[in-house]
Amino acid sequence: MSEETNRKCVVSGEIKSKEQLLRFTVLSDGRVVPDFRKKLPGKGVYVTVAKSALEKAVAANLFAKALKIKTKVNEELVEQTESLLRKQALDAVSLARKAGVLVCGMDKVVDALKRGKAAFLIEAKNAGDDGHQKILALAKELEVFSLFETEELDKELARDNTVHLALLKSRMANAVRETIVRLTSFLNS
Repeated sequence: MSEETNRKCVVSGEIKSKEQLLRFTVLSDGRVVPDFRKKLPGKGVYVTVAKSALEKAVAANLFAKALKIKTKVNEELVEQTESLLRKQALDAVSLARKAGVLVCGMDKVVDALKRGKAAFLIEAKNAGDDGHQKILALAKELEVFSLFETEELDKELARDNTVHLALLKSRMANAVRETIVRLTSFLNS
């Protein structure tokens, strides 16, 4: 069973769970593309969820070495991967809103915190310091993710001035957190 859930990173050589790895595959024309949903045909090549690891894999074309075939690695693969991870996270946040487990706005977030209903918080990177300090004081031990600009959140949620968000405790909140942690891991490597 561990063979099913663990794979080897082509950069570090470490065996890790699939959740700690990004999957790439080689198309019939030799191009290396992200395949996070494991839907594309072909053998997967795995890289630790870390921007620095992917940069090393691209620079040394470790995809070709791992598969022992000729591959074409696009120079923008790192940026493309970051963009896909960011899109997945924003899509998850949007889905949480549609499911009713996301509250937006300072007052609603503060209320969710006071009632103990918040699983974690999302705060725009460009949030004001006064609001940021107020949220941190109330959040106590809850995670606060600051990955998106207000404009990104506004566009995704069809709102204006989206700065503070709370995911309410639910299974969906756990799934949203996983996508956000994945993006955070990628960016903070």
